[in-house]
Amino acid sequence: MALEFHSTEPFSGVSRQEWLDSSWQMRNSFERLTDFEKVFELTDGERRAFETATQLFRIRVTPYYASLADRTNPDDPIRRILMPHSSETLGHEYTLPDPLGENQHRPVKRLVHRYPDRVLFLVTDFCNVYCRYCLRKHFTGQDQAFPAVGEYEAALLYIRSNPAIREVILSGGDPLTLSDQRLQQVLQDLRAIDHVEIIRVGSRIPVVNPMRITTELAQILRRAAPVFFMAHFNHPRELTAEAAQALTTLVDHGIPVMNQMVLLNGVNNHPAIVQALSRRLLYLRVKPYYMFQCDPSDGTRHLQTSVEESLEIQRELWGRLSGLAMPNLSLDIPGGGGKVGLVPDFEMGRRDGHRQYRGWDGYEGEYISPDFSQKLTPEDVDRYIAEWNLIRNSPYGSAATRRERDDSQPPDQRDQRQSPLER
Repeated sequence: MALEFHSTEPFSGVSRQEWLDSSWQMRNSFERLTDFEKVFELTDGERRAFETATQLFRIRVTPYYASLADRTNPDDPIRRILMPHSSETLGHEYTLPDPLGENQHRPVKRLVHRYPDRVLFLVTDFCNVYCRYCLRKHFTGQDQAFPAVGEYEAALLYIRSNPAIREVILSGGDPLTLSDQRLQQVLQDLRAIDHVEIIRVGSRIPVVNPMRITTELAQILRRAAPVFFMAHFNHPRELTAEAAQALTTLVDHGIPVMNQMVLLNGVNNHPAIVQALSRRLLYLRVKPYYMFQCDPSDGTRHLQTSVEESLEIQRELWGRLSGLAMPNLSLDIPGGGGKVGLVPDFEMGRRDGHRQYRGWDGYEGEYISPDFSQKLTPEDVDRYIAEWNLIRNSPYGSAATRRERDDSQPPDQRDQRQSPLER
């Protein structure tokens, strides 16, 4: 079956030239009830949301992305992503304003340092579309478009001062809402730091405003290589001809593109939809990377899937979908515990090194594990121990903040709570 990607149609009264202009899309985004009423037949619940949900999170949708949603069906998957609903305002004991605990891992205002070798750089809080399941409602949409000079310099200084940081992830908000000039400045400043090896750009722009991905932008990213581009497609209907062209432009300029989807109730929580998205992405040379459990951000309980359902989707895909097309099912431990991978359990039992497995299609077999006493340490490991210990023993996030505080105190007053690696 040939995979096809169809062009979107402009709304009535909009020329094709305007429709394909990313700046026009930004200027004409839907933000108010009256904007949505022109296109959608709204339910009472959706109407109420415009009065109450805005207190929790901003509303903003590009006309292009709005055109992907069904205008009359409130249960349409794309509509569930972009349309505010009164369910968002229902408080729930299992949701959190900061589900990933990012605020406790901010050594400076614009950085999140949760893992030793990488930091998240929040270069803007602005998005072209405010997805209703956003995990960063505590930060995004607060009119902090670009860091103040002091905040920006503090972030760069922190990265320069921590040689264990090998990777910087540009996020926000959406980094590609910045101008080409501003983005180029950020990339150049990071590339001036010798120990920064990898830059990631996390963006939903190819999904919601793909016209922003131009040859000029791709060239800027390529000049800062190695840059990895992290896209965020959740549904195969988001892969239009315009989106396909945006991804092709990036890949053709030598920029590796990977996709991070979120499992969402009533949107993509079925193996048929996940495989359709993954196969189309792979056809466009985009690696399906993560399939995330929806984070318990405030107002998202109606969009969350159960872990059991997510694992069942993963199990259904296992073996039936190429490993290249298989995303890693993961969740972030609420409160700031970091990512953990979820994998279907194929092990039936173990005894004395003998492990019994039943595969995805029911085939059973035994793997006999060598005795651990036969382990041999690679003879050239000393070449790499220093760089490994630098990362392994480096403080990060709340630990880094605590160490800076402790170092400023007299020895007898310092916090004695140290990890085994710090002792």
